[in-house]
Amino acid sequence: MSRHIPRKRFGQNFLQDPRTIEDIVDAVNPARDDLVVEIGPGLGAITRPLLARLNHLHVVEIDRDIIARLRRTFTATQLTIHEGDALAFDFAALGTPLKIVGNLPYNISTPLLFHLASFGTQVTDMHFMLQKEVVDRMVAEPGTADYGRLSVMLQYRFYMERMLDVPPEAFDPPPKVDSAVVRMIPHPTLPHQAQDEQQLAHIVQVAFAQRRKTLRNNLKGVLDDEGFATLGIDPGIRPENLPVGGFVAICNYLTAQPGGAV
Repeated sequence: MSRHIPRKRFGQNFLQDPRTIEDIVDAVNPARDDLVVEIGPGLGAITRPLLARLNHLHVVEIDRDIIARLRRTFTATQLTIHEGDALAFDFAALGTPLKIVGNLPYNISTPLLFHLASFGTQVTDMHFMLQKEVVDRMVAEPGTADYGRLSVMLQYRFYMERMLDVPPEAFDPPPKVDSAVVRMIPHPTLPHQAQDEQQLAHIVQVAFAQRRKTLRNNLKGVLDDEGFATLGIDPGIRPENLPVGGFVAICNYLTAQPGGAV
């Protein structure tokens, strides 16, 4: 089979290190009849060992050349190929409960993570290879420089765990950054329930718009000093110092006000 030339526009860096592949598949730990979908199967580095443990696997792939290779390599009994952009794919249509795994394209990782988070109630877990600095932000704790919008919105819905770090030489071609694998498990019950999740997303986005500024400055026109006092939140702190529960408390306070959402 001819060699596939990685395409920059699809952010293709193909995992090739056997130990890393084994570690990822062991982390996913699929049972034979689990419903699993892989995003961006590429040349099948993770696809093959997953299929060794599964009756059937779904994959989402946008590159037509890779799709053709997958169809030549695997049978329809083994693999269902969903051709298209993972950013637009309805993962809920595959059924539940669902396990999602993938070496995500680094050039669209953040919007793709927000898209995948919307299917949190349909999945048992997600395992992703990502740029290390993105994983740092995903698992960051309040009070750290990496804690931000991505941290809050993902930790609101998921328990996050860094599984392993992966060096550039584990890929072909080697990316210019380090990578890491993260596990995301939906909270069985949300630790902090937002009354309006769209409102929560808006508040978090506004709060981190200028992260060097205080909450009072960033939320000016959204939450006044009386509101901060009622919630027991210091308006003089920066957004990186407010835990997820604090953002949810602001959301629920504003939702309960006359007129509701901002």
